Amino acid sequence: MTTGSNESKSRYLRYLEIVTGSLEEKKRYRRYKARVKRLPDNYRIAVEALERYLMHFGPADGAGAMEMYEDLADLFEQSAADATPIRDLFGDDPIEFAETFMANYPLGQYRARERHRFASAVARAAGDTTPPQGRTV
Repeated sequence: MTTGSNESKSRYLRYLEIVTGSLEEKKRYRRYKARVKRLPDNYRIAVEALERYLMHFGPADGAGAMEMYEDLADLFEQSAADATPIRDLFGDDPIEFAETFMANYPLGQYRARERHRFASAVARAAGDTTPPQGRTV
């Protein structure tokens, strides 16, 4: 589609971003995926598995998610450079690692609060007098 002026083009791009999402976020995601693709196989497999988990349970918005994924790429690039074993990165509980990693981001903190709020509501409904303790992340 050709446009007559810069103003029309920017209006067109604004409309396009409303329909398809932020073009800058798409570029950031492609750069992230290229970084992951360059990792050694075992690190790449671990990042892709963690990414799948985060897609389901992590921050849902583009900017928050991209910040998290870029930090994830940084972590694994550094770990690969230092030859840190995958198990040393994740520890014995990969889910705990993922939940702790997510909690460092604003929407991850929101999920932790909501989990605690949910557990507290169930405890109150059950007549428990002490609030639930333990894993809230």
